[in-house]
Amino acid sequence: MKFWRRIPMRYKMIIGLALLVGILFLWGRNLQAQVHVSDKKYDIMLSTLLSPGVPAVSVDSIEHGKYLLLDAREKREFEVSHIENAMWVGYDDFDLKRVAGISKEEYLAVYCSVGYRSERITEKLREAGYLHVYNVYGGIFEWVNTGHPVVTDLDTPTEEVHAYSSSWGVWLKQGRKVYE
Repeated sequence: MKFWRRIPMRYKMIIGLALLVGILFLWGRNLQAQVHVSDKKYDIMLSTLLSPGVPAVSVDSIEHGKYLLLDAREKREFEVSHIENAMWVGYDDFDLKRVAGISKEEYLAVYCSVGYRSERITEKLREAGYLHVYNVYGGIFEWVNTGHPVVTDLDTPTEEVHAYSSSWGVWLKQGRKVYE
């Protein structure tokens, strides 16, 4: 403690200010990442899988129509079911040409099964200059798990949801799982 007493007051103030800025920065990052899903175990898994540096939006936020929805799953997954009015953009063969007609000012919410693939597409869109792009935290699984409807490629309501694989399908608690 004697060391601290020998430090001039102006340096103590600078150190204190730097600590305060650091704490506020970290607190702000945590607030941004405070998007959750309905199931605690699913939430824990997602918190380890997804990056807090990629802006996320909750299922509750996207149901109000502010966002243009982009589906970052494979075409077959989209054809089984998707969120109504969503636009398919894909993942493995994603190409910016698929979103060329969308304004870079548009609010976009990108989803996949759980949020991992859509997080990568969200990053690509942000790098391409899209200003308001968010990953849907929990993906279509959370959408269906919270009772929201999905439609087929022909816009017919369905209970079927492509569950990607049996290991990821454990997080889909509602609907009828399809793996083909």
